Amino acid sequence: MLFNLQSSNNIGHLILSQLRDAQIQMDRHRFRNNLRRLGSILAYQLSHSLEYIDGSVETPLGVASTKALKNRVVIATILRAGLPMQEGVIEVFDEADAAFIAAYRKHHKDGTFKIRLDYLTCPDLEGCDLILVDPMVATGASTAKALEAMEPYGKPNSRHLITAVAANEGIEHLQRMTTDLNIWVGAIDEELTAKSYIVPGLGDAGDLCFGPKLQS
Repeated sequence: MLFNLQSSNNIGHLILSQLRDAQIQMDRHRFRNNLRRLGSILAYQLSHSLEYIDGSVETPLGVASTKALKNRVVIATILRAGLPMQEGVIEVFDEADAAFIAAYRKHHKDGTFKIRLDYLTCPDLEGCDLILVDPMVATGASTAKALEAMEPYGKPNSRHLITAVAANEGIEHLQRMTTDLNIWVGAIDEELTAKSYIVPGLGDAGDLCFGPKLQS
């Protein structure tokens, strides 16, 4: 399943325009907050697709029928850019467990790169609804590697990806690599440069959230 927030009129368009705006991006706090807001909106959309069970709750005046999530939810994020967006997802699924993955591009002198995964902490995933938060999906390689790294921790009931901006090429790559991944995206951009940067994109989400880093 592929859900694109831009396929209908909603407040997500305003949030995405602010995330892309080079002037607004200069306010680091505002950029992080917009990622949190977008994470919550996409998480709410995702919640419609999950399984629920009937329940009840006692009120001061009687008993009300309710719905509860059938499965545990685990929210994984790719460090560091995913942290603000993960917070927004956790605001919706406030009893979820969390996983953290450090994946990044290791650049070579010839201009190529490979995805390095240096750290992973993860709870039991057996039977859960797994949500991976990765704000930018360019080639899809880091997302695919993160999903692969979590496979030894159990088989989820469902797998989902929440991302702010993705390149069409990255979406297609993930759909070829996985048949059971549901993708919830704020916007899909058509162009990917020779260095695998999304155009128009929004820049380096990690740097915009937390400041520039030195390249190793």
